[in-house]
Formats: sequence, structure tokens, C-alpha cells
Amino acid sequence: MSSHDIVMADASSSSSTGLSNSDIDMAEDDPKQQQQQQTTTTTTTTTTSNTTSTTTPVSAYLSNPARYYLSDALVDSRAIADVDAWIAQLHRCEPLPEATIRTMCDLAREVVAEESNVRPVACPVTVCGDIHGQFHDLEELFRIGGACPDTNYLFMGDYVDRGYYSVETVSLLVALKIRYPARITILRGNHESRQITQVYGFYDECLRKYGTANVWKMFTDLFDYLPLTALIEGQVFCLHGGLSPAIDKLDDIRALDRVQEVPHEGPMCDLLWSDPDDRCGWGISPRGAGYTFGQDISANFNHVNGLSLVARAHQLVMEGFQWSQENQVITIFSAPNYCYRCGNQAAIMEIDDRMELRHLIQFDPSPRAGEPSVTRRTPDYFL
Repeated sequence: MSSHDIVMADASSSSSTGLSNSDIDMAEDDPKQQQQQQTTTTTTTTTTSNTTSTTTPVSAYLSNPARYYLSDALVDSRAIADVDAWIAQLHRCEPLPEATIRTMCDLAREVVAEESNVRPVACPVTVCGDIHGQFHDLEELFRIGGACPDTNYLFMGDYVDRGYYSVETVSLLVALKIRYPARITILRGNHESRQITQVYGFYDECLRKYGTANVWKMFTDLFDYLPLTALIEGQVFCLHGGLSPAIDKLDDIRALDRVQEVPHEGPMCDLLWSDPDDRCGWGISPRGAGYTFGQDISANFNHVNGLSLVARAHQLVMEGFQWSQENQVITIFSAPNYCYRCGNQAAIMEIDDRMELRHLIQFDPSPRAGEPSVTRRTPDYFL
């Protein structure tokens, strides 16, 4: 990959209160705080997704040669129409009924369970960072980047928490994954976790919108099956957080058992929690999970694995993207005016079909009917 350019999308802006530069690096969560603040619902978080599916298994459907655009689970024309109706409803920001969410999560689990921990992705592709329940900004992202399946998308995690519309946001991405499994990749972020979502909003949103925690449980069970990383044409390694001292080669990631709650430590935790740092070597992360890693670490990892770039999300960056470590690493953040108060731009990265050109497209928040244009007060631990 030899060049890149920056494009500013024509999007509506909103008034906001910005953060100082010193706030940016800590605009994520400390899991120690989450453990302290975890509600009495914690006892439900140990339940895994071993319940029997009430939907027709994928193997019961007719085989379909056009898998590039269509999941094997949806060969039945009625099933296709159902999912298309779900997608249309979600584009209107209308949450799906609980029974539909159950069916959707069961179908999605069958799709993503077949994917590798290092999911291969073809170019051209558009790479996206954190969304955090900012549904209208996700719609703006699709307006700028192109609709799925016309555009091939790779999302690097953190679909829920903090925004007003986590249910609608994650539902839309999951429905698109069922409908167009080879045209959208959804990786796991550190917020796709039972523990984190009980503290930072998704659990409460599910209770508010459905009256029970059932929908929260359906999604968090599904999160256990999401791929951890992706590899674009063998050259660009994509993940939510960062590198791990326990992982030297991509095969080390392929060997992980990912179907579990995000651990508090270890390589799976590191992939979702670690951050690049200006200091060389490995360091203790101020987040309380994962590590910091220096330019020497990323350079060696890229060399050993034949990579040209590590693309990751996980950190608020005010311009929506940030190159670091001698252009060995790029951070992409796709939630503009994060938490409705940070004043940042968002960005997506388009990689062309020859892996030679990267368009970094910045955009501002989408207008939100019925939402405040100024911030609500947010807890201090957001900063």
C-alpha cells in the first residue's frame, strides 16, 4: 500500500463541548471500575449460549451457490423477505420485537460461528471504528461510504453502550451480516461483553425498551461468537484493541478459543483492550486491562507476519483517525461527537481493489431529530 489521501465528507455538524488533548487517551473504560459498579444482575452473566435454537438450522435450508451476497440460512425466499423487512424497519430506527431478535441472533450465530478468529477479507473494503450506539451517525456512515452490500464493510467492534440507540445499531449490523455475510465483517470489541454492557448502558437500554433483560442476553450470547480479528488481503491486520505479548504470529490468534466472555487477562483480552504507545516495548495499560505497545513491537509483529499495517479502533481521536508508530499503526474512530459531547470528527478508511490507495474520509455528526444538540452531563469515568 503506497499512498493515502484525506476526504472531508459533506455532513451536518452539531454544537458540542470538546475535550482537551490530555483527555483523549483515557476516553475508554477501566474494567476495575466496572467490576466495582457491576449490578446485582451479574449472576446472569455466566450463562453461555447453549440454549436450543428455536429456528430452523442452516443445514436444513437448500444450498445456495450465490453465497457472496446471501447467507445459506436465507435461501428460503420467505426468510430473505423477513430479513429485508427487518433491515428496512431498523433503518427507520425502529427496534425489532423480542421474538424477532431471538430469531435474528440464532441465525447470526450460525453465520459467525463458521468464521475464523482471523477472518480473511477481500478488497476493496471500507474499514470502520467504534460506533457506540450512535445510530444516526451509523446511517450517516452508510450514506457517505455506500450502502451494504454495494460497499464491502469491516467494523472493528464497540457497537453498543453510551449512545442512545445501541439496540437499533447492533440489530442493524447483525441483520446485514445475516443478509450479506461476505459483504460485512463485524469483529468483537471490548464493549461486546456482559460485564461492560451492564455498566455502560446497553443492559439498561434493553430493560427500558423491552422490559426484561432477555434481549441483552441474546446479544451478549451472540457476542461470544464474533471474530476477534480480520486480515485484508494478507496485508492489513484489523482488530479492536491492539497487540499482545502472548501473540507472535497470526496462527497464535487462530488457535484461541473465542467462544467465551472476554477474559480479564490473557491474549484474547489484549486483542480487545491494548493500545499503541510512544514508549518502546510493552507497558502496563492505564485502562487496567491489556497492554501498551511501542513502535518496536508493532514493527516486529508486522515483519514476522508479512503485514503492511495494523488498523485498530478503541481510542477516541479528535480527527477520526490517527497514524502512529511510523505509519505501522492507524487508529480509526467512527463515532462523531462521541457521547454527544466530545466534539470530535469521525472517519472511515477505504482501501481500493489493488491495496494501493487509502481514502480516509472524515465526517461530522448527523442531525438527530428529537435529540439534544448539546451534551448531557456524563460521568467522570468517561474521560
